[in-house]
Amino acid sequence: MPFNLKSLTGAALVTTMLSPALAQEPGQVPTPQAAGDVPAPVAGAPLSPDYAAAIGRMAYLWCWPLVNMHNRQTLFATAPHPGLLGGVLPVAPLNQISMLSDYLRPEQRFVTSPNQDVVYGAGFLALDEDAVVVQVPDFGDRFWVYQVVDQRSDSFAAMGIQYGTEPGAYLLVGPGWDGETPEGIKAVYRSATNLGAVFPRIFMDDTAEDREAIQPLIDQVMAYPLSEYTGEMQTTDWSESPTIPNPSEGGDGETQWVVPEEFFTILPEVLAETPPLPGEEAIYAIVGQVLDAAAEDPALMEALNQAALETEADVISGMFEFRNNGVDAGNGWRTQKNAARFGYDVFQRTATAKGNMFSNVPNETMYFGADFDSAGDRLNGAEAYTVTFPAGELPPVDGFWSLTLYNEQHFFHPNDLDRFSLGTKNKSLVTNDDGSLTIYVQNEPPGDGKEANWLPAPADDFSLYIRAYWPQEAIVSGDWTPPAIEPVN
Repeated sequence: MPFNLKSLTGAALVTTMLSPALAQEPGQVPTPQAAGDVPAPVAGAPLSPDYAAAIGRMAYLWCWPLVNMHNRQTLFATAPHPGLLGGVLPVAPLNQISMLSDYLRPEQRFVTSPNQDVVYGAGFLALDEDAVVVQVPDFGDRFWVYQVVDQRSDSFAAMGIQYGTEPGAYLLVGPGWDGETPEGIKAVYRSATNLGAVFPRIFMDDTAEDREAIQPLIDQVMAYPLSEYTGEMQTTDWSESPTIPNPSEGGDGETQWVVPEEFFTILPEVLAETPPLPGEEAIYAIVGQVLDAAAEDPALMEALNQAALETEADVISGMFEFRNNGVDAGNGWRTQKNAARFGYDVFQRTATAKGNMFSNVPNETMYFGADFDSAGDRLNGAEAYTVTFPAGELPPVDGFWSLTLYNEQHFFHPNDLDRFSLGTKNKSLVTNDDGSLTIYVQNEPPGDGKEANWLPAPADDFSLYIRAYWPQEAIVSGDWTPPAIEPVN
């Protein structure tokens, strides 16, 4: 189906009639035009493959996260009921969520850079079908946060302990929703797009006691269409979640959510479901002209497909490395300043979608990634490293912190200890005599009673990642600097 530019940008933008500003007397200076008065590109113009490729490269970079979200939602739409895809990944039909009952397993390949500090939930939204009710149990003083994002990966709801969110039911609605808010709904959050996602994160200590204590709480974490709202708290025993067969199981890297050869076939649908931000109407018009022409001209579509393949290889693939995202945080670490608040920052949005998608907003979480040690060498299991937090200089948080190790694909490295991070959740960490805390990052056990502080590394390249949930001002402002990653000689 040809790309319907008119349906995306409105009749005023795509009209081919001259605007009043262009119909001036000879020699008269045209007056500034409103966006709606600007003529759209002329349909049927003889576009060249080179021009299509140039526009295609820009569109691929700009829309990569949007297509990514679209394809993830497509997977969730196939779920017959809430459950665990392949026995490890929480999935649910659209406008519902599924919860784990323990930490995320290393076998999952749904999203890179996960953490092993929280019990995760996941659900994708289709807010054009119905508004969605999200339940919040009484978590007491336990850290929790629900990340709620639109199709651009921007957060649109403030739900978490740091916001003082009360237990109860909350409503998520799409841009066109004009219904009545039922009694009992605590607040309404409106998304800029109908496609969205919800990711509950509930902190859990790495102890048998806390695993037991958290179960009745997470059983109350649910989401469902507004049409199913009764005013009463609904529950599900998530520890009994059924396994849903995963047809795409296997592979070392993340599921390929963006396939270059299919990108421009899907893009018209993605643009149609993602209204332009103010000022983006011109980009929609320019890209739309090329998509319309390519729908009728195989040579143009081939140019677009080739541009997608080249941009994936030349630009997107490099964004996967932590060193190529965020800003310098000191001692070789990088951090993000606008995660889940990307707005017009196409680079950060796409880089984050590639390397660590679904990052929380900075006041909820600050992230620090490192690929190199203090000498500037790539982190590798052939070496041993120490990360020492001086006394009184653990990450200053009101929630929790952790140091996570990822393999080359930004997933957990399976090991005999089943340990992928160390931090607040670990109650057996041993401090040094001076009160500092040293974490030993290496392939082999460190010995000498240091195993409690050992973060097992693979034999090859890896990366480190510090999470600071509910960060204090010193982290947000940049006054706190992560410690150096020191190679052990």
